[in-house]
Amino acid sequence: MAHTILNKKPLLTRIRRIKGQTQALERAIEEAEDCSAVLQQLAAVRGAVNGLMLEVLEGHVRDHLGAADATEAQRAADLDLVVSVLRSYVK
Repeated sequence: MAHTILNKKPLLTRIRRIKGQTQALERAIEEAEDCSAVLQQLAAVRGAVNGLMLEVLEGHVRDHLGAADATEAQRAADLDLVVSVLRSYVK
């Protein structure tokens, strides 16, 4: 079973928190709040997304790359996937 299914409740909790933060960011811009408040909210959103990314990535690495029954070909494919995702994420 996929790690995202096993950890669905905490992942959804994180996503809902991010959703609330992005809504607060939208309100801050709509209401022309001071740029420092907008920057602070942006930093909070980024931190929350980074935390979610780390949690899902860690689960993927542990469940797929660390699987005792994974073949070398499966590990190589998963490694390529992780590297590709990380490259696009840090752009």
